[in-house]
Amino acid sequence: MSGAKTGISAVCGEVAPGFEPVKEEFERNFRERGELGAALCVYLRGDKVVDLWGGYRNLKERTPWERDTLVLVFSSTKGLAAMTLALAHSRGLLDYEERVSTYWPEFAQKGKKNITVRQLISHQAGLCAIDRLLTPRILADLDRLADILAQQKPAWEPGTRHGYHGITMGFYEGELLRRVDPLHRSLGNFFRAEIAQPLGLEIYIGLPPGFPWSRIARLEPYKITGVLKNYQVIPPAFKKEVIKPWSLSFRAFLNPVIFSPADFGRFPLSAVEMPAANGIATARDIARAYSAFATGGEELNLRRETLQALSGPAIPPSGGLHDKVLQVEANYSLGYMKPFHGFKFGVDETAFGAPGAGGSFGFADPTHQVGYAYVMNRMGYYFWDDPREKVLRETLYRCLEER
Repeated sequence: MSGAKTGISAVCGEVAPGFEPVKEEFERNFRERGELGAALCVYLRGDKVVDLWGGYRNLKERTPWERDTLVLVFSSTKGLAAMTLALAHSRGLLDYEERVSTYWPEFAQKGKKNITVRQLISHQAGLCAIDRLLTPRILADLDRLADILAQQKPAWEPGTRHGYHGITMGFYEGELLRRVDPLHRSLGNFFRAEIAQPLGLEIYIGLPPGFPWSRIARLEPYKITGVLKNYQVIPPAFKKEVIKPWSLSFRAFLNPVIFSPADFGRFPLSAVEMPAANGIATARDIARAYSAFATGGEELNLRRETLQALSGPAIPPSGGLHDKVLQVEANYSLGYMKPFHGFKFGVDETAFGAPGAGGSFGFADPTHQVGYAYVMNRMGYYFWDDPREKVLRETLYRCLEER
């Protein structure tokens, strides 16, 4: 392992020959782009070619980011949750084109009978906000949660629009998986047994009791000074909507009630499964999971049909790409974001991944067989393409072109 001093702390790790520029940009993030603590990992054709970490995992205590430091990754968890449904699809437990109500009859209430699995997990179902207040006690009771989810009325005619199901996506995915899994496991338990353990990953969707907090990076959340400084990068229409308590943009992100984004990684929310928002992991293990999907899925016995569905083009809603929650254009498919003119990653439309609040991002690039992940603990202000992450991704692909 090599170490290089930066303005904050040491950058550690290693890169394969030809990827030195990626490390240089990772170090520059600390010197010039305000990085606090972060990690980056890249697998290429199944081999780890970039594995870097540095800075502080806890600024207050001046403790360094270690090789095995984990961190809350917010919506990057969505990509991991989508892997569980992909595995269920590969095993013939569900069909992306089948109606959700076929597997979950109670779901048919309130005009949801004809919503397909594809529409649900592509943010087209209109279920981005839940009318009932969701407390940690309710989230821990999956039967009670399922009743509330089934009773929710869509905010628009399913299939006609899409809007980011920022928190609710994971709850609906979790109940759907519980219905089709012969063992009726929760999504977190299914992920641990069927993906994390076979691949040797340490990823948690819901922290186990007694987990040592010292191993988890302390988030430095948004500050009012930072919001003012970065005000221009937040989409104007979203800024206008998110301050209205009755709007979808507001309601999609504040149920359960939180006072800071970091609350998703603190008890009691850290102890329940929120498969769209509270995954805690290392960059290395997220990249490793995506690598399994990017290299053909043999390690998980994934069928070709499943991988083709994930790498295939998104099927947009009839009303176009405008997101009714984020108030920008977006492109979703089967639990993932897909590349489009407003967010380009990978080399073509076969890529799929999930960015998280603050700047984290993980994705698979089947064309180049790349599994990629970046995580950090100082939260940025972009929906995606945080400058710290984007420069690393772009440098990586320049290195790949030169190879």
